[in-house]
Amino acid sequence: MCKVIVWDECTMAHKRALEALDWTMQDLRGNSRLMGGAVVVLAGDFRQILPVIPRSTPADELNACLKASYLWRHVQTMTLTTNMRVHLQGDLSSQTFAQRRLRLGDGKFPVDPDTDTTSFPLDFCDAANSIEELINNVFPDIGNNFKNHQ
Repeated sequence: MCKVIVWDECTMAHKRALEALDWTMQDLRGNSRLMGGAVVVLAGDFRQILPVIPRSTPADELNACLKASYLWRHVQTMTLTTNMRVHLQGDLSSQTFAQRRLRLGDGKFPVDPDTDTTSFPLDFCDAANSIEELINNVFPDIGNNFKNHQ
C-alpha cells in the first residue's frame, strides 16, 4: 500500500486537485485521516507560475492556489537552502546566475516606479543577436544532435 506520494511542481495545481487527492486517498484507503493516513510531499516554488485559469482575474488565481485550500493549514513547510545542481558543478558563473534568479523571484531587483519595469545587469545572461544565434546557444549542433536521443 502507498505510504508516500511526491507531487512535484504542485504550485501550478488548482487547490481542488489537492482536495480531490485527499478525498480519493481517504476513500481508497478506508481511512478518514488526512490523505488517508499517507504522507504527501508537495514540491514546488510559489515564485513560479500559479494555476492558470482562462479569463480570470489575479484574485481568482490566488484563490485557486494551494495556499487557499482548507488543507493548507495542515502543511508543514520546509525550504531547501542549497541548489545541488549548481553546487555540484562548482561553477562560479552558475552560482551567480542562480543567486540572481532567486533575487529576481524574491522581488529584490529594483523596480523603476515610472515604468514599473526591472532592469537587469548586462551580464545577467548571454545575449543573442539573432534567432539563429539563440537556437545555436540553446541547442548546440541541433542539426546533428536531433537524431541522437542519448
